[in-house]
Amino acid sequence: MTIAHSIWGTRRLKLLTTKIGSGKTPSGGAETYQDSGVIFLRSQNIHFDGLRLNDVAYIDEDVHCEMRGTRVMPGDVLLNITGASLGRVTNFPEGLGEANVNQHVCIIRPSEIVDSKFLSYALASHPSQGQILSMQVGGNRDGLNFEQVGRLEIPVPEIESQRRIADFIDAETARIDKLATLRREALALLAEREMAVRDSLVDGLAQKFGEVPLRRFITRIDQGASPQCESYPRDGTEWAVLKLSSIKRGRFNAEENKRLPSDMKPNSEHEIRQGDLLVTRANTPQLVGDVAVASGDIKGLLLPDLIYRITLDSRLSSEYVAQIALSGRIRTLIESIARGSSQSMVKLRGEDIREWLIPVADEEQQESFIREAKRCASATDRAANAIRHQLDLLAERRQTLITAAVTGQLDVTTALRATA
Repeated sequence: MTIAHSIWGTRRLKLLTTKIGSGKTPSGGAETYQDSGVIFLRSQNIHFDGLRLNDVAYIDEDVHCEMRGTRVMPGDVLLNITGASLGRVTNFPEGLGEANVNQHVCIIRPSEIVDSKFLSYALASHPSQGQILSMQVGGNRDGLNFEQVGRLEIPVPEIESQRRIADFIDAETARIDKLATLRREALALLAEREMAVRDSLVDGLAQKFGEVPLRRFITRIDQGASPQCESYPRDGTEWAVLKLSSIKRGRFNAEENKRLPSDMKPNSEHEIRQGDLLVTRANTPQLVGDVAVASGDIKGLLLPDLIYRITLDSRLSSEYVAQIALSGRIRTLIESIARGSSQSMVKLRGEDIREWLIPVADEEQQESFIREAKRCASATDRAANAIRHQLDLLAERRQTLITAAVTGQLDVTTALRATA
């Protein structure tokens, strides 16, 4: 679908705004983040259904003042312009004061002829998202620049119609968003249930066999390097560096990688091997220390500097330690000792991993535990995938409704009378 389906004419976004720009990462990077202060928005905070501030970062007033050119004001529209979340958009609401953004989020400040909420919805519609995708297909795989954002064609009904449409979409999407929230809560409950089952199994092993620090079984801890890579994954068996997202709650995804430039020589010592125990070295407190065992099509994949490779002696299997490390007792330990200047990004030392307490089960009991833990994880995955499919359908329904309203295919006045 193209923007030409709008019944109102369209205008380029740059003609409807007083500002199109983005911020930067403060000098010192994540080390400058605070536990309170001025909200500092990153791409993970920008979602179609609004801001999600559960893992928001903060900066102090001095940094905010230094970045005064990218202050976010109520009524601004925020658009992700890089990465996997490219195109996600929302408006900045009243009640949060001022904020700031990094370079991955574009600030769009509407002029007086455009309603902020309407513009946010217009950018979330199928036509606008299609324009954004076409710009990527055109070759700019790193993201959108400000000129491209300014060229986006936006439908422009008169201002009162914009507000009426935005109010209608607010009401209708609130119902959809409530259903989506319930589905996400169900996902969280599934994860809690899986954790409870694993914790019970680990407690039983600890009582039967006792626990000792993992350092007694570690023969080596390595970390790789993170050279400047392409922004896209490899094709086939090209050399590539793993991303942090390749490790998620015990699952390893070899497709989460960045292609190594063809003119860069790979360090073969960092190549991932089948069965490697991998542990994330830096992330948020909830994600640092996540584990997985390398498997699948891994030839040519390299270890980055933010992931440890743990080599064990023959008494413990990598899969056994990975499953133990996902338990509540290890996660609690990790979150309590992970180091960082803020709660946005923390680091785990190799010495911290060496102190993990592991039940010293024999080979048969290790295999039995792995089977039971994986059986529970598999059941959780099946249920979670079904819920994620429902969330995808709700998201599509939401976007279709928005598209129909902002392009005039749906007469919201008639629709409002029908629901009154």
